Amino acid sequence: MRNALLCISITVVGFPAAAERDFVPSLDSTSDVCIDRPAEPEWMQNITVREAYRRVLVQDIYRAQNLERIVETGSCTCDTRFPSWEAAETEFRERFNTAERWEMLEASDTYNRRANALRPDAMAICEAEGNW
Repeated sequence: MRNALLCISITVVGFPAAAERDFVPSLDSTSDVCIDRPAEPEWMQNITVREAYRRVLVQDIYRAQNLERIVETGSCTCDTRFPSWEAAETEFRERFNTAERWEMLEASDTYNRRANALRPDAMAICEAEGNW
């Protein structure tokens, strides 16, 4: 009887630790969808912390443009969902390159709102294609 209780307590005590281990987030940034995504431009990867808001704005522009393209075309191919960064960089340079920090932060908010409004429709299109 004593051995049976010992076995049960070891099993019960050991199980939560194993279950918790399955929920530990991975630091690996690879995705199951569109694994050949273009890398961010090098200047964005090497930007200083003090200027990180510039990188965030380009990322927000990129996300909004991509979701918009998915909804407009009704397609969620990898090239549509994750194109090159060129269009986002161009929009950033033409509209915000000399803007003040506060203007870029406001623009980021605007692009995020636009992307969030498009997200449900884009998600439905992408899920139907198995690409979300």
